[in-house]
Amino acid sequence: MKEIIQKDYEIFLGDEILEKLAEILINKEYSKIFVLMDSNTHKHCWPIVSPYLVNTEIIVIPAGEANKTIQYAEMVWEKFQAHFADRSAVLLNLGGGVITDLGGFCAATYKRGIDFINIPTTLLSMVDASIGGKLGVDFKSYKNVIGVFKHPKYIFINPGFLATLPEEEKRNGLAEVCKHALIEDKALFEKLAKTTTYDWGKSGAMIFQSLKIKVAIVKKDPFEKDIRKALNFGHTIGHAIETSSLLHDKTPLKHGEAIAIGMICEAFISKSIQGLSNSEFKSICDYFSTRFPKYKGKLIAAELIVLMKNDKKNREGLINFTLLKKIGKVKLDVNCHDELIEKSLEFYKSL
Repeated sequence: MKEIIQKDYEIFLGDEILEKLAEILINKEYSKIFVLMDSNTHKHCWPIVSPYLVNTEIIVIPAGEANKTIQYAEMVWEKFQAHFADRSAVLLNLGGGVITDLGGFCAATYKRGIDFINIPTTLLSMVDASIGGKLGVDFKSYKNVIGVFKHPKYIFINPGFLATLPEEEKRNGLAEVCKHALIEDKALFEKLAKTTTYDWGKSGAMIFQSLKIKVAIVKKDPFEKDIRKALNFGHTIGHAIETSSLLHDKTPLKHGEAIAIGMICEAFISKSIQGLSNSEFKSICDYFSTRFPKYKGKLIAAELIVLMKNDKKNREGLINFTLLKKIGKVKLDVNCHDELIEKSLEFYKSL
């Protein structure tokens, strides 16, 4: 079992993490143990976890980003109240990014804060969503605009959970692994670019390498005032595309799929105004275009730009980007004209 110990939280990664979870829960003597999960993790993951827990109250919500709302937060708070949760209670978030975002937000705000523990079950949540203390819900289709910063007490990562996922969900997480490589570790990106098939049962080393990048950045800048903005590469355009897809598509894009498009577009902008080389730009495009299916929905520039103008990262009414000077080196707080954003979207459509 591997460990990363930080001032405010600890991460445990390995096949035996559930034994460690049970030990910690016994020693902490929480007054109540709640477990939040979605319909998928209730079916596939809860049977794996439940033998290690006793006297729990489970809360199940429907799966999907569309349910990361204040209405479902209210449902969680109502469950807390119905079972007389006090400030010595704990919430275990068993699931992907929707569950860790929503559950952490509910725990951090209930009675001004109860402990919560993340047990991520998707690749995306293992390397990104469950780590870093960003919690929140979507509001009127805008992503994560209501939220707080608060770290979980513990994060327990078992790569074995990946066996419960379909291939497209594993691919979804690879987008964030690649993002970490692009902003910080060229050697990792080159390794990813050479890898076309994965033995997910042996993915612990890749997960550990990726999450170490995020942990190090968050440690330097926990409240996203400076270098943590590097983690936003691909997310300005990507979040707008994800929101648009939620509004218009019968089967919306997954987060990683939208961010992959965003990274292609923002790499195009990086080449145009930050000097990203043609060869590195091509490598980025090749990586995503060969691993992610082409999006067939509408990319309407005017609509997407309006969505971007409501992004929480903006300042003084300007759309704010994190761009690449080269693979492994970023430029923060870059603004660009709407025309260049439109050109980047047209480039993606042309692939």
